[in-house]
Order: sequence, then C-alpha cells, then structure tokens
Amino acid sequence: MKIGYIGLGKMGFNMVERLVEKGHAVVVFDKNEEAVRDISGKGAQAVGSIQSLTAVLPPPRIVWLMIPYQAVDQVLQTLVLHLRDGDMVIDGGNSPYKESMRRSKELAIKGIDFLDVGVSGGPAGARNGACLMIGGERRLFERFESLFRDLSVPRGYAYMGESGSGHFVKMVHNGIEYGMMQALAEGFTVMKFSPLRLDLARIADLYNHRSVIESRLVGWLKDAFVENGDDLTRISGSVSHSGEGLWTVDAAKELGIPIPIIEGSLNFRIESQQRPSYTGQIVSVLRNRFGGHEVFEKERGGE
Repeated sequence: MKIGYIGLGKMGFNMVERLVEKGHAVVVFDKNEEAVRDISGKGAQAVGSIQSLTAVLPPPRIVWLMIPYQAVDQVLQTLVLHLRDGDMVIDGGNSPYKESMRRSKELAIKGIDFLDVGVSGGPAGARNGACLMIGGERRLFERFESLFRDLSVPRGYAYMGESGSGHFVKMVHNGIEYGMMQALAEGFTVMKFSPLRLDLARIADLYNHRSVIESRLVGWLKDAFVENGDDLTRISGSVSHSGEGLWTVDAAKELGIPIPIIEGSLNFRIESQQRPSYTGQIVSVLRNRFGGHEVFEKERGGE
C-alpha cells in the first residue's frame, strides 16, 4: 500500500517507521525539516508540500493525518484542493469527535472518504504496535483493515461505529486515564508522607505482580521511582492537560452523566498550575513515561 502521511511528531514519526518496516511505501510531509530528513533515512519518501505529496500517490489516494487537532481544518483546506473523488483521509490525531463527524460530512460532499482513528499507546506503541479505535463507514474500515492490523499490536484494533466513534472512544479512554493516574498518584502520596519509611519503588514493583491494580501505569511508576528517587525532586508538581479530559467532562455533562472521578482529576490538573504538589509530580512523571510529555525541572524555573 502506498500511503501519504502528514505529521512527524512523536507519534507520527514512529508510525511511519513501523509502516515502512511492514513493507508499505510511505510519502511524508512535515514542516520539521530535521524529522523529514531522519525519516527519509529510514526508507520513507519525503516531499516538500502537500501538493507534491498528493501528486506522487496513485489514485485512489490515502492520506493519514497525525497532527494537532487545532491544525486539522487548515491542513484539510489545502489537502482537498488536490484530492479527487474516491480518495481517503484518515485522521489519527486526538480530534474532538463532533469535529470528526462534521469533517466526514463535508468531505463526503466532495466525494472524499474519511475515517477517524483514535491511537493509544504513546510513542512506544506507535513504534511497536498501538491500540486503534476506528470510526466511519464499515466498508472503509474493512477496505483498510490490513493497514490497521500492521499498525497495531495483535487484537489491538477494532471498528467502533459511525463517523466520530473512533475519536469519541479515544476521548473517553483518555478521561479514564486521567482518573487512573490520579488515583495512583494520591495513593502513593499517602504512602510517601505516612510515618512509615516505605520504599515506593519496591511497593510499585510488588503491586505489579498479580495484585488487583497491576498495570502498565504501575510499571511506569516503578521505573520513574527507580530513575528519579522517591522524592521526584526534578519533576514539576504542576500538571498540564492536553484537552481530552475536558472534552470527556463536557460530553458527560451533555449526556447528564456524573463523572466525579474524571472531573476531579481534570480540576486537580488545572489547580496544580497554582498549587504544585507531590501528587502532581507523580502524575507529571507518569505522563512523561508513557507519552513523552515534557516534565519541567524545578531547578530550571519550573513553570
């Protein structure tokens, strides 16, 4: 399969590298010249513009977007000028699901197909096999199923339903992720400041041997304690949020469904900008471990 790929960030670069290894011909475009140069050395074909990208793809064209959600409409405005009836756009970023529903309808008027794909697993998953949640017409999912199979771990992709479903399920996934990380952070904070002298790295490792809360998150937390020490002194206690938790809270409010755990974890992140804490340090270091999110060092000015 010959695929156009726009976006070579932490996720996109690794996904392209995986696609090349799986035998796909990938044509890439990104404004980051260093990333383009690096991925060219791994077998992808680099081009200097969106128009050049579409020009070298055989019809029907397939173009995968892996860009920030704020840039999707702008990129699509240029991209659709060079697409034709029967071409396909796949949005693999974290776009709001209602925007994906809108884009699907707008592209359909032009005869262009669209799938929204939620991608979980962080940069490591993008490189070694991710978890994919796919929304759009089932016929399109079935047509490109081999592509999703190549990008995912075994049994790590599935069709979610109509347009918007893939990004909706990924949005909720990220909201759940907020709550799970918050619970871990709060629990380990209680142990950190207890009168007992506890080895948090050892406890995290123990929890990850068939306890009920065994998980990749607990494993990443153990690794963080081993590398940074229990005090996490170089890690910021102010936690950023990238939007999906807020979208989950807003969607739940529209549905009239209370989600106090997820909403509380979102509020904690917002408040942590003014009130950093050890709990925030744990959440920050977890975000860094699985997603490569930047962790500010206090000694360098923190915020």
